[in-house]
Amino acid sequence: MLTKGIRISLPPPPSLHSSAALGRKGTMQSASELASADTRPTWAGFAMAVALICGVIIVPTAGMAQGTAADYARAEGLAQRLNGLVVDAADPPSWLPTGDSFVYNKSVRGGHTFVLVDATALERRSPFDQEKLAAALTTVMKRSITALTLPFTTFSFVDGESAIEFTARDRFGPPTDAARWRCTLANYACAPAPTIERAARERRDFGGGLFGALPRVDTLPRISPDGKQEALIRNFNVYVRPVGSEQGTMLSTDGSEGYAYNDASVAWSPDSKRLAAYRVRPGYRRMVHYVLSSPTDQLQPKDSTLYYNKPGDVLDVDQPVLFDLASHKQLVIDNALFPNAYDVSSLAWRLDSKAVTFEYNQRGHQVYRIIEINASTGAARAVVDEQSPTFFEYSAKKYRHDINDGKEIIWMSERDGWNHLYLYDGVTDRVKNQITKGQWVVRGIDWIDDAKRQIWFAASGMYPGKDPYFVHHYRINFDGTGLTAITDADGTHTVSFSPDRRYYVDLWSRVDLPPVLQLRRTSDLKVVMNVEHADDSVLLATGWRPPEVFTAKGRDEKTDIWGVIIRPTNFDPKKKYPVIENIYAGPQDSFVPKTFSTQSGMQAQAELGFIVVQIDGMGTSNRSKAFHDVAWKDLADAGFPDRILWHKAVAAKYPFYDISRVGIYGTSAGGQSALGALLFHPEFYKAAVAAAGAQDNRMDKIWWNEQWMGWPIGPQYAAASNVDNAYRLQGKLLLVVGEMDPNVDPSSTMQVVNALIKAKKYFDLLVIPGAGHGSGGPYGELKRFDFFAYNLLGVEAPERNHSSAEAPASVAQLDRRVHGS
Repeated sequence: MLTKGIRISLPPPPSLHSSAALGRKGTMQSASELASADTRPTWAGFAMAVALICGVIIVPTAGMAQGTAADYARAEGLAQRLNGLVVDAADPPSWLPTGDSFVYNKSVRGGHTFVLVDATALERRSPFDQEKLAAALTTVMKRSITALTLPFTTFSFVDGESAIEFTARDRFGPPTDAARWRCTLANYACAPAPTIERAARERRDFGGGLFGALPRVDTLPRISPDGKQEALIRNFNVYVRPVGSEQGTMLSTDGSEGYAYNDASVAWSPDSKRLAAYRVRPGYRRMVHYVLSSPTDQLQPKDSTLYYNKPGDVLDVDQPVLFDLASHKQLVIDNALFPNAYDVSSLAWRLDSKAVTFEYNQRGHQVYRIIEINASTGAARAVVDEQSPTFFEYSAKKYRHDINDGKEIIWMSERDGWNHLYLYDGVTDRVKNQITKGQWVVRGIDWIDDAKRQIWFAASGMYPGKDPYFVHHYRINFDGTGLTAITDADGTHTVSFSPDRRYYVDLWSRVDLPPVLQLRRTSDLKVVMNVEHADDSVLLATGWRPPEVFTAKGRDEKTDIWGVIIRPTNFDPKKKYPVIENIYAGPQDSFVPKTFSTQSGMQAQAELGFIVVQIDGMGTSNRSKAFHDVAWKDLADAGFPDRILWHKAVAAKYPFYDISRVGIYGTSAGGQSALGALLFHPEFYKAAVAAAGAQDNRMDKIWWNEQWMGWPIGPQYAAASNVDNAYRLQGKLLLVVGEMDPNVDPSSTMQVVNALIKAKKYFDLLVIPGAGHGSGGPYGELKRFDFFAYNLLGVEAPERNHSSAEAPASVAQLDRRVHGS
């Protein structure tokens, strides 16, 4: 007999593999284990069975259930719904060349608008008529555009401010096909901007680089500063001739196919009497192979290759050579100071033509030198000799500024344990004085006034008790005196100086404070105009709340570890919430957000019934050198000992924070760490989504991996390899990879797939045809939603395979793809 009109409210039933009903190894729990476990899912399963027998209708209670249809409805499309709810939020400004005005874009109800500020008159106006521009773009782009929905957020004045150029973008998408546009402001005539062929070459066409670089074979003449002669590479050698003549002189004869002079390296001395160039012996040319399974212009797959150096590969050898044109003398420079280069910089002459300099980055990144070569004798010396027992972070913390043609040099170094500036004597090769010092770090240089001997710079961590990652800006004298803060508000700051340095604009915010834009005068640092202060009241009215900043002690029990906590908008502190960590632990930076944003990606994940967090553990940058060095030769560490302690500290404060159900996801280096969480810390992390991961650092690009894991290749690479450690897998895993990823070799993911299969491990794999580097786009996000909902909440994904409003390609369309007609 059916029991009518009875509703029993229960939590959602557990999945068949729920660890609440089964032991972590898939076996039934004992009575004692069940007694100590959270038995609500088990009770729900029992009640479900009873209810089915009795004919009782069961519905989840809105106050108890998570991962419901309503939760999914809030999560999907969250970015679009939250977009535009904060008004008067300014983007970073751009100064006009005149130096007395700047322009910026800001959010308004219904879209965005541009503002031009006259810094002298303290007046605002529109830089152009947005209504007329919108009408013109509607005509040429053949789609509806309004004054508040212009398809760009930055632009450049051209032709003496009589026209603008911009890159057109869809509101939430990439640049359109005809991306670059020019519009004249006299008549608002718009057309695709003329294509300007790039004449400037890359800084490095020789040596290491991001993925390495193929040598240049052909050559363009390099005209001497006096305009009388030109140098080029002919038959792999350096050749000089008068401008306009076909007859000249071969300055070298030792170049050959396997050891040629590189035309991109040829550098004239300022007095036009000498030349410098690199002769390059090529290293190994590794190619990564791709198959594009589903091209848009044909049915059959396409294959391609990408030149891509990996850790341990043999690199180019760059030999500097000097030539005296009058005597035809050739000086091959002794390489005792640069015996094993990962990379060398361009050859740069001193203004007096007496010496040429270059920077030498030794393989392994523990030695970095500024080399100066005497042009007359060929003798080389190290003006700066930076050495570290771990690594010198050339990729982000290398800074050099020459004063008075190298008589003095400002140099950045972490030699005292913190990132600071030093003044070198360029004649004696000794440090004259340390300019900045203290337990804080220099984050960048704004500008240097050689005449006043002052440095304007960015730094963080100077204020005890404040967030050590907040960037503030300062001024200091070359001798280390006169340290002065030029920003003061409690937040992270970005400043932009006018070309004449009379003014600067300060844009600052926090995760809980929307952007503020102020105009200041450089001479006295006074605020002369409060330009914008964003209003987030409408955003807050939706139930959205900013992330909570949380700190806890790290593994050493004294260092603060900083992170943020994101709650769902329908957060109920009486519930228990599984936790999902968004991880990126790359040592090149710090990653926990410090500026205001809706954090729509993490917020959408939280809406399904999770707490989402992000943490900067040890091994990331922008703290002390010791904090950073934790990553050295151990990317598998990824700060996990600090992260787990941070999670436990949150759980100790908040009962809703359920660390018995912790998931983790990340992309790229974050993908490596996400999988590593299950391999090396399965006692804490239960489910992971690992996208585009460098699952074995020997498979990834050379620069990033040798920077942190070291050279030569040693046992540390295998110890950190997710491929070699795949047999350790516990918990639930989803791997995501784009088949055309140019950043991380897709084979890195496929090799961990192979290892997991050999170890008889179960996991999920999502391969995105045609996709590059990333987390799988909108489809990958949905898969992540469903994966965590199922494995941490015990909730089945919504039915997505219903009838689609968009039909597949017709037979005729398919036929055209096959035959090209």
